[in-house]
Amino acid sequence: MRSMPVIDLAQVDLKSLTPDQVDWRRFVLPTDHPMRVIRIEKVVVNIGVGQSGEPLERAAKVLEELTQQEPSYRLAKRSIKDWNIRRGEPIGVAVTLRRNKAVWFLLKALATVDFTLREGAFDDWGNVAFGIREHIMIPGTKYDPAVGVWGMNVVTVLARPGLRVMYRRRTRHDVGRKQRVTKAEAMKFFQEVLGVKIVKATQ
Repeated sequence: MRSMPVIDLAQVDLKSLTPDQVDWRRFVLPTDHPMRVIRIEKVVVNIGVGQSGEPLERAAKVLEELTQQEPSYRLAKRSIKDWNIRRGEPIGVAVTLRRNKAVWFLLKALATVDFTLREGAFDDWGNVAFGIREHIMIPGTKYDPAVGVWGMNVVTVLARPGLRVMYRRRTRHDVGRKQRVTKAEAMKFFQEVLGVKIVKATQ
């Protein structure tokens, strides 16, 4: 039997929703064991500008206003002469959101795509990625001619408890395949927990 989404979007005004009004602990896909539950580990929002200077600063300002968090700068990994990009030059900005902020922003981001994702947005490791064409599509965002209009990528990482042992600095260990989130489980999470409609890819 399919469960109802955690949040009733008909009763929520996404324009005025704040992170404090979201309890990230409720957004889990329950299972028969507490170490097997699936939750949102983090949401990464990225704007690729392709150059440094004023355009990059405008993108950073937009991202900070949207996420309520100071972004970090992404550097070019190699030089590309045709695009006038030097290795080490900042060419993008990104933020990593966790807990309440992650769920809060994800709900607003999903509203820009009408809570509909393609099956191809899901990979085999519990990651879900989609794009926002214009940031002004996000509920509660007003157009500011001083900063312009920016597109961005939103990546959601789903995980089970214990995944951080793969990434911590000390006594790092691998995690068994069964502890990782599969594509089918990620799709089920978005459908049953967030109320997302998934469109299968056409042949």
